Amino acid sequence: MAPQNQTCHYNETMVFFYNNSGADDKWYSSQLILVQVVGSLFCCFILVSNAMVIAAVITNKRFHYPFYYLLSNLAASDFLAGIAYVYLMFNTGEVSRKLTVKEYFIRQGLLDISLSASLANLLVIALERYISVMHWNVHSNLTKRRVTLLIVLVWAISIFMGAVPSLGWNCICNLSDCSQLAPIFSRSYLVFWSVSNLVVFLVMVVIYMRIYAYVKKKTAMLSHHTSGSINRKRTPIKLIKTVMVVLGAFVICWTPGLVVLLMDGLDCRSCNVMKLKRWLLLLAVANSVMNPCIYSYKDDEMWTTFKNLLRCIGTGTRRQRSTKANARPLSSAQDTGNSQPPSEETKNEEQDILKT
Repeated sequence: MAPQNQTCHYNETMVFFYNNSGADDKWYSSQLILVQVVGSLFCCFILVSNAMVIAAVITNKRFHYPFYYLLSNLAASDFLAGIAYVYLMFNTGEVSRKLTVKEYFIRQGLLDISLSASLANLLVIALERYISVMHWNVHSNLTKRRVTLLIVLVWAISIFMGAVPSLGWNCICNLSDCSQLAPIFSRSYLVFWSVSNLVVFLVMVVIYMRIYAYVKKKTAMLSHHTSGSINRKRTPIKLIKTVMVVLGAFVICWTPGLVVLLMDGLDCRSCNVMKLKRWLLLLAVANSVMNPCIYSYKDDEMWTTFKNLLRCIGTGTRRQRSTKANARPLSSAQDTGNSQPPSEETKNEEQDILKT
């Protein structure tokens, strides 16, 4: 049989594809203004707070461990999500119908890359936590080179996943396969995207449940063989709880959206997926807002570094900010390397103590 000729519509604007899919995505002007104002405030918070997380990890030497490097990479993916949300908010409603195919691919690609990066980062952090727990260390022994390779791999996979629709997996040449939520995305791609992400969610939840069960069992065994309570700061429990809260928030905020994408991919016309679109976007924004709050609430060191950075932004030089961010009250057994040299009186007292 001769191959059927397919007509591609790369030169059409998005109004052509919205009309083809029958998607009703109309916004009232008051709704759109409210979403843009409130969303802009949230996005400003996302950008500033996640930039502070990255700055805290860079300036505070106590965060120079694989876990915190990966955590800062997760903050970088949330930072990208903030940029994607800003671009989305000002290119939605009636404006989205005037976009070209290329502009729409950019809009959706930014969202897909940020989601893929967040998901991949959580999976890599799960690997790092598993290694540390198996050796019963607070931090794993991953080298900086391996951590760097993991970070590069995360972003390479994320960029590829975000670019897949623009590389050909779309419905521009097959209008009957177009979805409602993303009028130029194939329904088969939405099924693949949502199912693969939900499977990764399930895998990570199982991994962390196993890790947490192992840690609880190990702690119970140690408590029977040691006198007194175990110092939890010297065990992986605290960091694991932080990651589990972050993972829980991510799953709660993104699972409904992925389920709706799956329903759209399965061509569920009675599911009214377009009515849920705005609320699901709000949930996604809320997740990027929550993560920096979780870091600072669950980690006292992170919160203290935040306060030092805020205190020094307007008054200190770059060198002062770095020094003050690392300044924390330490015990006598620790040395910051920035203390003043001892006076003659202090030296004489120490000599007297040694003689005694």
